[in-house]
Amino acid sequence: MDLLDDTIVPEHAREVKQAAREFAEEHIEPNAEEYFRTGDYPWEILEAAQDAGIIAQDIGEEYGGKGFDMYQVLALAEEFYRADAGIGLTLMLASFGCEIVEDYGSEEQKEEYLRPVAECEQISGLAVSEPDTGSDMAGMTTTAEKVDDGYALNGEKYWVGNAVEADWLTVYAKTGEGEDRYSNYSMFIVETDTEGYEAEHIPEKMGMRASKQGHIFFDDCVVPEENLIGSEGGGFYMLADFFNHGRVAVGGHGLGLAAAAIEEAWAFVHDREAFGRNVSEFQAVQHILADMRMEFEAARALNWRAAQKVQDNEDAGFWAAATKTKSTEVANFCAERGMQLHGGRSILTDRRIARVYRDVRIPVIYEGANEIQRNLIYRQSR
Repeated sequence: MDLLDDTIVPEHAREVKQAAREFAEEHIEPNAEEYFRTGDYPWEILEAAQDAGIIAQDIGEEYGGKGFDMYQVLALAEEFYRADAGIGLTLMLASFGCEIVEDYGSEEQKEEYLRPVAECEQISGLAVSEPDTGSDMAGMTTTAEKVDDGYALNGEKYWVGNAVEADWLTVYAKTGEGEDRYSNYSMFIVETDTEGYEAEHIPEKMGMRASKQGHIFFDDCVVPEENLIGSEGGGFYMLADFFNHGRVAVGGHGLGLAAAAIEEAWAFVHDREAFGRNVSEFQAVQHILADMRMEFEAARALNWRAAQKVQDNEDAGFWAAATKTKSTEVANFCAERGMQLHGGRSILTDRRIARVYRDVRIPVIYEGANEIQRNLIYRQSR
């Protein structure tokens, strides 16, 4: 059963997809259980992916990357997350936030910050959410005040991938107090060794344990004026565009997890006997598997359609929100049904289905909770 076959994938993205699958089979799958158990950051796997040239390559060729497009990023996401969501997230976050610098930054910023990430000498991150504010991007309180030396950042950020590990981050901070709350925010490049920057890992998560998120404290963290990305007040609008691309990739996260759940459930029921029959022979079991497969195929068709729409910037906000919501919720559905089919064995922590069940709860929240996505879907359907 190859649920993530490449027949739906544009031809130019198939080589990347195959490379991601081979890498996942060699490096991610054999180590997934151990990293889930320990919660360690998978530096060795990250470095292997850098050596293989399959991560951080969404950066343009002129800055050292391969210019992966939306289709190629989605192909990576499917394969990585099918193998393990925690390790997959770590790999996908290696260049997180770079798209904002590439789309809106100066040539000097692009050369200084993008090239080391594309050449796998550094990793980046993006800091938006705060301890008391998640999806309300116009409600963040971290400030960046203009001072003689540039901008002084004060406040906190939370749920930041690579907050501890990254060499630099793109940081979203408040720079104005105007009536238009959406024009009060800007984006900055902040090197993590800057004085006034402190970060610590957040308490251990129940899922995606091989990916590390952090809590950042800014205390008069001064960055030079040339580290402002684009124009002051443009941060909200930069993020809105950035998240359209990100949500298609998160849809891929859901697809990979759903595929893993279906594969585990299918193998288990076809290998188990009960009441003198193979479990797969019971009609109730067959109906559950049929529902899982239908929901998965519907989500995958939507996701690849959304990749095309976002790539072409055609009603991108609607398609990104729709596919992120559908794919991540299908992952939850498939994981829950897979747990039920496994019976008592589903709760054993060494079972892949148990890891998937814990992991699927996370993508329905990040990159904008699905309740917020439904607001966007409605508003952009009118």
